[in-house]
Amino acid sequence: MHDKPDETVGALIEEFLTARATRKPSPHTLAAYRRDLTAVAELIAADGDATPLPLDRVAVSALSPRVMRAAFARFAGPRAAASVHRAWSTWNSFFTFLVAEGVVPGNPMPAVGRPRTPLPRPKPLRGEDTPEELLAAVARAEGRQRDPWPERDLAVLALALCAGLRLSELLALRVSSVAGRDGERRVDVAGKGGRPRTVPIEDAVDRVLTGYLDSRRLRFGARNVRPDSPFLVDRHGEALRRGGLQYLVESCYRRAGIGDRVPRGARLHALRHTFATRLAEDGASAAEIMRLLGHASLASSQTYIEVTAGQQRAAVAANRTNRALSGLLKR
Repeated sequence: MHDKPDETVGALIEEFLTARATRKPSPHTLAAYRRDLTAVAELIAADGDATPLPLDRVAVSALSPRVMRAAFARFAGPRAAASVHRAWSTWNSFFTFLVAEGVVPGNPMPAVGRPRTPLPRPKPLRGEDTPEELLAAVARAEGRQRDPWPERDLAVLALALCAGLRLSELLALRVSSVAGRDGERRVDVAGKGGRPRTVPIEDAVDRVLTGYLDSRRLRFGARNVRPDSPFLVDRHGEALRRGGLQYLVESCYRRAGIGDRVPRGARLHALRHTFATRLAEDGASAAEIMRLLGHASLASSQTYIEVTAGQQRAAVAANRTNRALSGLLKR
């Protein structure tokens, strides 16, 4: 391992992003890496000057712990803790890559402070029977739709509500991703960060997925349903894209009339959170939730257990007998 102090930050950022691309992250993840790396690097390049140096003229040898601390202090000023935390993680990965490549002798990021950010709270659909209402509404083909395809729409909801798949995971599915013998059916998922996982599916979900593929054969022919074909397609038989999937889920909410029960900022993700919350309510452990949802850490899964415990405590507190007892003690 050896130093290469003449290499520039701009060129190394591009090299790092190229290496990351082989893990098949989403375009949004790659764009976030680029923004975090570039924003901090530009602060280093400016060093207090109004006109910063181009990043292809900033040597990697300039990235000392002192310089990185100063840059992150300026970066953190106008930004939320979560944004600073994410940028710190990106730079930590960047330096880990540089150390592995023999470009720098060590990683300065442990010397740079980072804020502690609470894990985001789950945002499931509100209402005890909301998932059931949603599924029932979508299963019915409505005349107001220009080209109703309830089989496809129901398959999307089933995979999110009963298997907990993320948006990117849904889009990455292939026809062959649904596999296994009768009674042991599963979905093979290409998870976040390149982590594969297997999610078992029950017979009802399997029938929904099979019904969707049958309807697709009728629409587009058997060649459209080859094992390597995208599992989800649009109304033209082409691979469904991010915007199309988001619009599909939004239209499902509208058809079911539950838009007011979907948490802000968690449209499709609310279905995944509902899956995990119901697992916790039915007694699943944090380790089981972690495996099924593909979380990188147990802490993320534990939040569903904690939320469920909080809901149980709130229900007990609302009991009229408890209120009566509290009134007696006050008197």
